[in-house]
Amino acid sequence: MKNRTRILAIAAALLMNAIAGIAAAQDGAAAKYRVEVPLLNHLQLGMNEQDVFIEHHAGADLVRRVTADDGDTSAQLYAAAEPTAHNPVDPADVGPYAKGAALGITQGAWLEGTGQAVITCEGESGTVSATFTDLVPEGVYTMWYFFMALPATQPFSTYDIPLGARDGSENTFVADAQGKGEITVAVSPCLQLSGRQLLAGLAAAYHSDGQTYGAYPGDFGTISHLHVFNFLPQEAQASAE
Repeated sequence: MKNRTRILAIAAALLMNAIAGIAAAQDGAAAKYRVEVPLLNHLQLGMNEQDVFIEHHAGADLVRRVTADDGDTSAQLYAAAEPTAHNPVDPADVGPYAKGAALGITQGAWLEGTGQAVITCEGESGTVSATFTDLVPEGVYTMWYFFMALPATQPFSTYDIPLGARDGSENTFVADAQGKGEITVAVSPCLQLSGRQLLAGLAAAYHSDGQTYGAYPGDFGTISHLHVFNFLPQEAQASAE
């Protein structure tokens, strides 16, 4: 038993050293950069909206995802009655789903939301600053740093991390009455940019219940609704300051 414990301790130490080495190599590969990233909705990035829904047909108890073919900007948006898994890489995955609460937002107003993020890195630390316009007025939002496998996994999944502190204590902001918002978060180590097999990105999620959930984004489709996002470039594409 003592030998097994010692072997496990050595293995754990080697793993931690390997992780530290990888992190150091990543920091060294992109020790200084400045990246500007537009934050857009799903439709602008060639996907279906994932977390806001329109009636399957007028007065129906079912809803479906908003697609590029839905041109009625006055259509009212709804939540789903149950959490809905993201699958933006499948254009046929639109529902229907059981109708949840009305969000009090039109399709047109939702799709006007936009943002701009600036990510800087200097050695071991960096900053992420983002500004937004036409968000949900006085809406509660959180910012997320995510990773997505390329090609995408089946079933689709991402790994979502709160921007800043891992407990989600630094990634919250509230839009003003005109839908403007901003957030600035110090990060250490610097954000890892995208690679050939792993895309990195930033996303802002709206919380229709007015609550946030720390390190967890909340149930997508019911109370959490990814509003705008985008992928970060590869390190080779990052412009040096």
